[in-house]
Amino acid sequence: MGSAPRGPGERSRRLARAAGAAAAGAVLLACLTSASAAPGRPAAASGRGVLPGPAGQDPATAGPKAANGAPLSRIIIPDLLIVAPSGLTAAQVAGLRRIGGVRSMITFDGAEISIAGRPASVIGVSPARFRSWVPLATGADQRLWTALASGEFVASSAAAGLPALSRGAGYQVTGAASVRLTFAGQARIGIAGVDLLVNRSVSARLGLVRRVAALISAPGPSVATLTAQVRRVLGGAAKVVDLRDGSLPLATVAPGKITSYLQLFRAAAARYCPAMSWTVLAAIGQIESADGQDVGPSSAGALGPMQFLPSTWAEWGIDGFGPSGPPDIMNPLDAVPSAARLLCAAGAASGTQAGLRRAIFAYNHAGWYVSEVLALAARYAAEYP
Repeated sequence: MGSAPRGPGERSRRLARAAGAAAAGAVLLACLTSASAAPGRPAAASGRGVLPGPAGQDPATAGPKAANGAPLSRIIIPDLLIVAPSGLTAAQVAGLRRIGGVRSMITFDGAEISIAGRPASVIGVSPARFRSWVPLATGADQRLWTALASGEFVASSAAAGLPALSRGAGYQVTGAASVRLTFAGQARIGIAGVDLLVNRSVSARLGLVRRVAALISAPGPSVATLTAQVRRVLGGAAKVVDLRDGSLPLATVAPGKITSYLQLFRAAAARYCPAMSWTVLAAIGQIESADGQDVGPSSAGALGPMQFLPSTWAEWGIDGFGPSGPPDIMNPLDAVPSAARLLCAAGAASGTQAGLRRAIFAYNHAGWYVSEVLALAARYAAEYP
C-alpha cells in the first residue's frame, strides 16, 4: 500500500474476480440457437490458499490448484455480458479488447441441445480460463475442473427441467452430432439460463455456435460508457447486460478461533472497523496478494499479504490477532487487522458509501482500484452472506 497508484498491469495476475451473471441468463438463453440447426466451426481444445474455506483451514495452508498444477490465483468479476446470436467474429473480439478500460475478456460457445431427450442450453469453455470467471466456491473445486478438462460435463445447480443425473454416469448429449458424455457433477456456474458446461473440444463435436457470448471485466469506466463503446464495435444486434451489483454485509461477532482467511477478515472488521463490511478486507486481500500467495516485495517495495509499504506499516501496523510482540508485516493475523484500522481512519468508519470509497482510494490512489475492490466485495457478499 503506497501513495502512488499501482497500475493494472502489475496487479492483473493477482486480481480476484468471480462471475456474477445471474440476471443475464434470460438474455443468453433466448439468444442460444439450436446446435443441430446452426453447427459451430471447429474449436481448439482447450503457496497459500486463494480462498480458504469458512472453517478448518489455516491461512498458511496450500490452496486449490489449477488444471496445470499451478495455484488458482486469478478470479475475475465481469462487468458486462455480451451475447451475439450468430457468434462474434475475430475482428469484433479484437475490437472489444481494444475498448478503453477493458482489463480482461473471455468468449465462449453455446447452443440449445438435448440431453437424454430433454432440451438444455449448453456453453463450451476453456476450463483453465473460464474457472476464473465463475462463483468463488466453484472456481476452487479442482475435481470439477479436472473432469471438465478431460471431456466430462457439468450441470448448473440452478438448472431446471434436466433429467435426473448421477455423477459418473454417461448420458447422450445431442447437438449437430450425438456424443455420450460422463456427468462430472453440479456446480454454480453463475449465468442463469445456462444448464450445462462442456469444454471447447466437446463444444466442437456438438457443433455449438463459436463465440456466442463474452464476459468483459472493465472496472474503470461507467456501465453506460462501457456499453456505448461495445455498441460502437458490435452495432445493435448484440445484447449487452450490466452485471455490476451489490450491498455489503457487516460482521457483528469476531470468531474465537481464527482458522481461515474468511474468518480473519470477519474478525478484523468486527473488532477494528465494525461499520465496514468484512468483504472489503477480503477483496483487498485477494487483489493485493491472492491471500498470501504473492507477498512481495512489489515494484514499489510493498510487503506482506495486505501489501503495506514499510513506512506505512511503521505508522499503522498493529499486533492484531498474531503472537504478542512487534507487529509482523508478513503475518496475516497482524496485517489484516492493520489494514482494517487504516481503512477505518481513512473514512470507512462513517458507514457511508462515500466514506468507504474514500478509504479504499487512500489505500491505493487509483479509481480503477476502488471499483475492483467494491466489485469483488459484492461477490464475496453474494457467496458468503
